[in-house]
Amino acid sequence: MKLTGAPRHSALDHLVLLAATLEQGLDWCEARLGIRPASGGEHPLMGTHNRVLRIDSASFPAAYLEIIAVNPALPSQRGPGSRRWFDLDSPALQADLKRRGPQLGHFVARVGDLQATVDALAGLGLDCGPVLELSRATPHGLLQWRIAVRDDGQRLFGGALPSLLQWGLLHPVAALPASGIALQSVQVSCMQPAALDAAYRLIGLEQVATQPGPFAIRAQLSTPSGLVAI
Repeated sequence: MKLTGAPRHSALDHLVLLAATLEQGLDWCEARLGIRPASGGEHPLMGTHNRVLRIDSASFPAAYLEIIAVNPALPSQRGPGSRRWFDLDSPALQADLKRRGPQLGHFVARVGDLQATVDALAGLGLDCGPVLELSRATPHGLLQWRIAVRDDGQRLFGGALPSLLQWGLLHPVAALPASGIALQSVQVSCMQPAALDAAYRLIGLEQVATQPGPFAIRAQLSTPSGLVAI
């Protein structure tokens, strides 16, 4: 599956469930959604590992859920002073994950021209970080993607502004089995809603609703057992 698009247009690619350990994230998914994902792998550059679950729908084509955690057996290979993506090196975040358990803490949007989109956001004073070239071997072929990650690993607007990526020839959803779970809606809140809305307009993100308030991401998914809010 090749996903392309014009610059300044983006779509929700995947939700990011942050966990203190991958096992805790899988337990959360099984308890909340009734399924324990088996697909996924490792990210040697970042020292993380994940499992992924297909949740695409008519409103969110090619969407999936990523459960991600620091891999204790895989040190980050980023340079000195650089941190893992999604704030996973933040002591405050790790303490919160250990205290409250896995949480929906971020999402990623795909774009047609990553560098052009990153440059456009820089015009708003938003530093998405350098564009990295990453890949991961899978049984179905080599996944290749480009993603903008700040050296400090920070999620902008506390996680309400998505990380941006651009896929190569393959997309993970093309090889994932149907799960019976479909994403219906996503809403984020942050303390700077006007600035967040301006960023969403600039990147052409129309699928995610915003509202003022402390940072949170809320999603509704249809499951075989009914509608589930996470």
